[in-house]
Amino acid sequence: MAAEPPPWTGPGRFPAGWWRRRSLRFRLTATASAILALALAVSAYVFVGVLGRALAGTIDDEVYQRAREVVALADAGRLGDQIVTTDNTIVQVLDATGRIVNATPNTDRLVPLLGWKQRETAIRSGTPLFLDGRPYGIPGPLRARVLSADAGRTVVAARSFKEVQSSLETTGHVLIVGTPLLLVLLAAASWLVIGRTLRPIALLRRGAAEISGTARARRLPVPEARDEVHSLATTLNDMLARLEVADARQRALISDASHELRSPLASIRLQLEVALSHPEGQEWRETAEGVLEDTMRLSRLAEDLLALARLDEGRPARREPVDLTALAGRAAERHGVTGELTPGITVYGDALDLGRVLTNLVANAVRHATSTVVVGLRSEKSAAGDAGGGMAVLTVADDGPGIPAEDRERVFDRFTRLDSARSRDDGGAGLGLAIVRETVRAHGGSVHLEEAAPGLRAVVRLPLAASGRASRPAPGPQAGPGATAGRAARGGLG
Repeated sequence: MAAEPPPWTGPGRFPAGWWRRRSLRFRLTATASAILALALAVSAYVFVGVLGRALAGTIDDEVYQRAREVVALADAGRLGDQIVTTDNTIVQVLDATGRIVNATPNTDRLVPLLGWKQRETAIRSGTPLFLDGRPYGIPGPLRARVLSADAGRTVVAARSFKEVQSSLETTGHVLIVGTPLLLVLLAAASWLVIGRTLRPIALLRRGAAEISGTARARRLPVPEARDEVHSLATTLNDMLARLEVADARQRALISDASHELRSPLASIRLQLEVALSHPEGQEWRETAEGVLEDTMRLSRLAEDLLALARLDEGRPARREPVDLTALAGRAAERHGVTGELTPGITVYGDALDLGRVLTNLVANAVRHATSTVVVGLRSEKSAAGDAGGGMAVLTVADDGPGIPAEDRERVFDRFTRLDSARSRDDGGAGLGLAIVRETVRAHGGSVHLEEAAPGLRAVVRLPLAASGRASRPAPGPQAGPGATAGRAARGGLG
């Protein structure tokens, strides 16, 4: 079965696909030229019409003025047998019987220019009319006026319209030849102007084509003109800068993750090689415990990396009411620390992610505290005072050595350890506080560290749910000394 032709290939159909495949420069020039051609054609038509009416009006006025002069002379009885004119106007004066009694030398003295019915109609309408001058030996049409005089006489005045016709024809010829030339000139100018206008876009395209994976620091050329292309180039360069930052962050994450994975893998390999090389004197239970410890470390690192990958999407996995008071109470009880919690505080988010935040913060505080860790939770009203616009403020404070002020933001970076926390035995991979910050941001909140005098306090602020309310603090699970210090200096955060 033969395939049917596309619908635009039939007679009279414009190939829209062909038009869409043309360049933007061609389409803009063609569209501007078409509009310009239509405007020039309409302008030429209007110009010729206005010019014709103006010239005809001039002739009508002159013919009317000459006819009025003849009427005035006839009424005064001072009209001679021959009427003399200086502007080639043809005049005939007819009596009541229709006989020509006076006329100019350049007209017929026997045959009137108009019959009596035409004369009566012209007198009643008072408008000029066209006559064919060829029967009277005058080439071209005549423009005539008819006026009545005393004693039933009629004055017919006419003038050749050939001069006006010649002027209009000359003007038409000039427009027919000049308009296309003007259109071609303007189309060429449009082509050049549009080309220069689109040149910065072409430079942007070439600049983008030159940017590759090995030349990420390149920037697109920004035109000097403060126009839309300048704004586009600036926006694209800002986007490239953000992509460079994201790329650098991803490469650093891969590098740090590879470094962190290499250590436990090397430990597992070494233990297994030693055990296989000397099986007769090997304590297999001790070897298995060592391998299991390194495997758990690998598992925790993999879980942290998966959590960060999900949090990089910018929002929690679920959005549901979470009883933050109960969550904080369970975390404090699990780690045996003091809780000072306001009951009934609810936020929206993922309970598992928020539980991980509490676990990381409390575990860090316990690991580095001297004797006491306190988990606090309260609510703060917003400036407007509405119930749903407040913030839940979660704090985890310890009495450890603290962190210098210049390092309190740096510890939230991924795989960051302070100098005193190089050991991976007590500390983690440096992802705990990074996960905390990304999780809190995904929930629309913020987290920072501040001085607790003595020690350090982590402060987490989360938007309250509509049901969140403030009340008097109630003591949470109590414990005596929550933990002992793991090291004299804080480090290994996360």
